[in-house]
Amino acid sequence: MFVLVEMVDTVRIPPWQFERELNESISEELNKKLANKVVYNIGLCICLYDITKLEDAYVFPGDGASHTKVHFRYVVFHPFLDEILIGVIKGCSPDGVYVSLGFFDDILIPPESLQQPAKFDEAEQVWVWEYETEEGAHDLYMDTGEEIRFRVVDESFVDTSPTGPSSAEASTSSDEAPKKEAPYTLVGSISEPGLGLLSWWTSN
Repeated sequence: MFVLVEMVDTVRIPPWQFERELNESISEELNKKLANKVVYNIGLCICLYDITKLEDAYVFPGDGASHTKVHFRYVVFHPFLDEILIGVIKGCSPDGVYVSLGFFDDILIPPESLQQPAKFDEAEQVWVWEYETEEGAHDLYMDTGEEIRFRVVDESFVDTSPTGPSSAEASTSSDEAPKKEAPYTLVGSISEPGLGLLSWWTSN
């Protein structure tokens, strides 16, 4: 679920921090810049692991800060495909079940990846597994707040870097809010024995 990623970045240290240890200042600046941010095709950055190399620091004319090229390793959330995770149901819609890990919320289990047969209860706004037994069908509700075990089957990165307005955007009315896309999303599946709500598989 968590991996170490080697990165390189140039870190700017303002002059009022020169009295501090350089590694301490650089660590603080890197975490300020990267923590809880998604790096395209890398994953969600969690925290700095260590600094492996510091190159020479430079002070440029007109700027009293130091600029140091830093090689470091960062802890990143980027689960492997087919990895099994446990999260909490954040909500449901006709598009599927939304799951949160607490620190990461952009997880969707689409209808075709639920335990089958499944139906969406419009009144309750929840998905229901119509579990068949010898005694008949039992409706197992996927309620908000329930713990759920799922398999990661796909991922998607979206480049959300700022760009200039396109002609299509310019033609839309100014009061229309642009749809905000998540930079990193996971697609899960619970269509296997043992997957789904933890309460479903608890032995009596």
